[in-house]
Amino acid sequence: MLDSRRRALVISGGMAFIAAACGGGDDKDDKPAAQQPAANPSCKASGIGNNHGHELVIPYADTASAASLSYSIRGSSDHDHTVILSAQQLAQVRSGASVTVNSTTSGGHTHSVTVMCA
Repeated sequence: MLDSRRRALVISGGMAFIAAACGGGDDKDDKPAAQQPAANPSCKASGIGNNHGHELVIPYADTASAASLSYSIRGSSDHDHTVILSAQQLAQVRSGASVTVNSTTSGGHTHSVTVMCA
């Protein structure tokens, strides 16, 4: 038996939608849900190894890029690093997979950065 209120993120045709459905208690009573665009979908670092203030947010539109893109992960840290995601990695993130890349070296260290869309 399904909960009478459920929400799911549905990615379709390059747009993210929030789908909400209310039903009478089981699958046969559920009606198709109307789809509405999600507000400002974005992708972000779900993990930055040995983090000390670094942050990464990638606009969802970037995941459709046919070229590699680079991003600063400075955040509130006193120094910066760059991460580069290839077009293939951006496509993987767009499809719902997580991708892990290493940052550039700064201050004698690097960071492992895992990116995913939510």
